[in-house]
Amino acid sequence: MDEALLRRLTPGVLAALVRRGADFAAAEDAVQDALLEALRVWPADPPQDAKGWLIAVAWRRFLDAVRADAARRRREDLIEEEPAPGPAPAADDTLQLYFLCAHPALSPSSAVALTLRAVGGLTTRQIAQAYLVPEATMAQRISRAKRTVSRVRLDRPGDVATVLRVLYLVFNEGYHGDVDLAAEAIRLTRQLAAAVDHPEVAGLLALMLLHHARRAARTASDGSLVPLAEQDRGRWDTALIAEGVAILQAALARDRLGEFQAQAAVAALHADAPTAGETDWAQIVEWYDELTRLTDNPVVRLNRAVAVGQADGPRAGLAALAELDPALPRHTAVAAYLHERDGDLATAARLYAEAAHKAPNLAERDHLTRQAARLNTTRRRP
Repeated sequence: MDEALLRRLTPGVLAALVRRGADFAAAEDAVQDALLEALRVWPADPPQDAKGWLIAVAWRRFLDAVRADAARRRREDLIEEEPAPGPAPAADDTLQLYFLCAHPALSPSSAVALTLRAVGGLTTRQIAQAYLVPEATMAQRISRAKRTVSRVRLDRPGDVATVLRVLYLVFNEGYHGDVDLAAEAIRLTRQLAAAVDHPEVAGLLALMLLHHARRAARTASDGSLVPLAEQDRGRWDTALIAEGVAILQAALARDRLGEFQAQAAVAALHADAPTAGETDWAQIVEWYDELTRLTDNPVVRLNRAVAVGQADGPRAGLAALAELDPALPRHTAVAAYLHERDGDLATAARLYAEAAHKAPNLAERDHLTRQAARLNTTRRRP
């Protein structure tokens, strides 16, 4: 049984049922029943048209549920519309599911979970493991999301920006459990890029590839974080970098700059530098200026302060940082870094320790604690 094939076909089968009039929740249940039937039947009797087989079985399961549910008798007219057997249409309906799963009525966490379930084909257990929550909790979250979108029609254009934001959230979850969400986000974004001719879709794909290319070098053998400047660049995936840069250049050539293209340009400049000391920080500052103009995002301004500190010196970076809210996540860690570069080791050590208490995860907390300990050891040396 080719489980990868089932995962690729699932979104199109689900979208076909929704397009025929099934509500999302009922259609999703019917598709799951069809997948179970495929697992039982296909090893001994594989169909010639796998997608058509799944659509036919899922539609019959949906109709069986309609007939069995007296409260849904109003849908019985759908029975007369059952299509004649034949090859499944070649059209890819996956794009509609992206827009449905990224509906503005959903919270970001619910949108991500529903996208992973409906478009990614992951099980509730896999998604729960990825988010480190009980399976029952994730099942409730997905069920509520399905109920929310069940009344949404698919006859209106979706919001590409919202879909991209959801995929970006998936990518940033990284890896937990037995599902690599970063790789899954790249797979889904490739699908979207194949279906939508939009420079920001290409920009997001390029950004993901360029970040993912550095993945092997981000952690040491003991699992501790390795800062970008200290990473072994020989471990970076040059094929992913080349692909990401090529996609980015094609997107930028269309002269419709967006935030994901600008972020990818920053990542490309880091990837292009043979060593950390050869990084073109002045150009990175220029790209952060563009990002600030596009988004006016305080996190972008925080990252810009780091770049300014590299391009124009730590005092300039601290001046840029002083304009930002100290309550901003990672503000204290950036302040510690810039004070260390300015030679104020006592202040830097204190701020690293303070930042460790605010760290969003264990790996970052341990890294900041080690930074504080390193500086305190350095200061005590004669």
